Amino acid sequence: MDHSSNRPEDHVDRILAEWRQGFPNLATAPMGVVGRVRRLGTFFLRGMEETWAKFDLNVAGFDVLSTLLRVGPPYSLSPGELIASTMVTSGTMTHRIDQLERAGYVVRRANRDDGRSVRIVLTDRGRKLIEQALVAHVETQARLIETLTPAEQDTLAALLKKMLAEFEAPESDKRDPEP
Repeated sequence: MDHSSNRPEDHVDRILAEWRQGFPNLATAPMGVVGRVRRLGTFFLRGMEETWAKFDLNVAGFDVLSTLLRVGPPYSLSPGELIASTMVTSGTMTHRIDQLERAGYVVRRANRDDGRSVRIVLTDRGRKLIEQALVAHVETQARLIETLTPAEQDTLAALLKKMLAEFEAPESDKRDPEP
């Protein structure tokens, strides 16, 4: 039974209709899911970028500052810990830290436990900025998904978590157990 007939058509519906017309035996249901997730990701990112721009931030700056805020006082991580948390290369992280340091949002401090390394520390200025940006960011995310009821949001989050957990699982967890 087609439950989508009473809903407005989206861009992906039109693409799927074209595929069905040209290739009627092609199973396009996965295209519908993946295409919608991709398009929503684009809309989500655009909305969040507009919010971050109000604070003179981009995804990179928001990512680093929010990570430092999230770990709590003293709002400090090593560059390696930041890399692991944000999943970017060391060169990319160095560039991000340099930009944030020039803006006065973070400082590099010698690591008291290991004089050969540094810690990246959120400044008071950086903390105040990211706290304000975080509130606006969460409000933006709520606005971006307000089409769904709270129950629908919970269901969608659970389904997406199920899929993402499978992709994130180590390869050893994906193999069938030996008899």
